[in-house]
Amino acid sequence: MKINCDMGESFGNWKIGHDSEVMPYIDMANIACGMHASDPTVMLNTVRLAKQHGVTIGAHPGYADLQGFGRRNMALSSDELTALFIYQIGALKLICASEGVPLSYVKPHGALYNTMMKDDELFETLLKAMKSAAPELPLVVMAVPNHQQYQATAEKYGITLWFEAFVDRAYGEDGRLVPRSVPGSAYADLDTIGAQAQSLIEHQQVTTLSGTVIPVRADTLCIHGDGPQALPTAKLLDSLIHQGQAVCK
Repeated sequence: MKINCDMGESFGNWKIGHDSEVMPYIDMANIACGMHASDPTVMLNTVRLAKQHGVTIGAHPGYADLQGFGRRNMALSSDELTALFIYQIGALKLICASEGVPLSYVKPHGALYNTMMKDDELFETLLKAMKSAAPELPLVVMAVPNHQQYQATAEKYGITLWFEAFVDRAYGEDGRLVPRSVPGSAYADLDTIGAQAQSLIEHQQVTTLSGTVIPVRADTLCIHGDGPQALPTAKLLDSLIHQGQAVCK
């Protein structure tokens, strides 16, 4: 099980997240590519920080929505979405090359991430874009109960999928994240985060917001780098995964 974190989301004079503090505790850095957040300098500095700590680098492309932090849907044609997606991946890939490190995967951000898990046509548009521009890179998607459906579609385009679960977000009965507009959708309590992490790691399951236990098979666990508990959560997951310590003693 790998720990991934959304990073590089500062912009100009605005600092977001706790990148320098969190980076030593994670395995994978999902670096924003300048559309929902970040800028070229932030991207370069975040790549350098990941390189310093030996962290695997992934592109974190989103909708061109700085004001909404990429968490609002946008109506784009397939060509527009393809161009936006490839543009962001290409920008980070070249920055990585300039630092002598590889770009190793792609994880869409925010509304784009959530929409691809609901809209089969959009999901296939992203797969086609990756097949043409970066066929060697895995695509990170949400670990949902019907993951076989996404696996089969990705195989048609020769794209590998990595499945991701969340330790600081609540799940619904359908195995997807509860919308942020719903009370209780995001966890700030470390005991709750730790319990969900332990359940995912040891049993490949989560307890939904309504109390139902559902299966969630994940390859990696996500930390939201802009969250108030990003650093404590990173340390907790590091102890649980890398050091094998139990959450509750």
